[in-house]
Amino acid sequence: MIAVETEVKFRVADAEEFSRRLGAAGFHCDTPRSFESNVLYDTPDRQMRARTEILRIRNYAGKSVLTHKRLPDVGPGEDTHKHRIETETEVADGKALAEVFRSLGLVAAFRYEKWRSEWSDGEGHCVLDETPIGTFAELEGAADWIDRAAARLGVAAADYITASYGRLFEQWKAEHNSPANDLTFDAVKQ
Repeated sequence: MIAVETEVKFRVADAEEFSRRLGAAGFHCDTPRSFESNVLYDTPDRQMRARTEILRIRNYAGKSVLTHKRLPDVGPGEDTHKHRIETETEVADGKALAEVFRSLGLVAAFRYEKWRSEWSDGEGHCVLDETPIGTFAELEGAADWIDRAAARLGVAAADYITASYGRLFEQWKAEHNSPANDLTFDAVKQ
């Protein structure tokens, strides 16, 4: 499926308390807390990253999903919301696909993990991600819905984050002088 993904992230201090706020704001849990593992693939010289693109295999809740994201051809890539063209499809065997990527000369450039739960309110989606560098929520939907949902949840637009988990990890590494190369629970010891 190809779509324009519009989203924002924001920090969450307490996952349980935020889950209660989601329920009170009319969201229902679609996928309970599940472990998620992601691997980004790129050329050895990181050509995709230089073009602000990602190619990812995600394993989550018993499924493998292939995703490609890139900036839109026209319009904003990031304003107060993050906008990306997202092409995504479920694949039967993520390990076999990873082997195809390696055969084509792509390398596993970055790995990241989280515990994720998915919520929706019939108009948009909210995910709650517990990562090795903190807990974040993402609101994904139309920009006006994002702003309304954020207000219902008590989140100010000033708290919106448009950075990817990769960029957030780079910031965290600089702040903590960490030698970790991947955003995994084993690599990041807080």
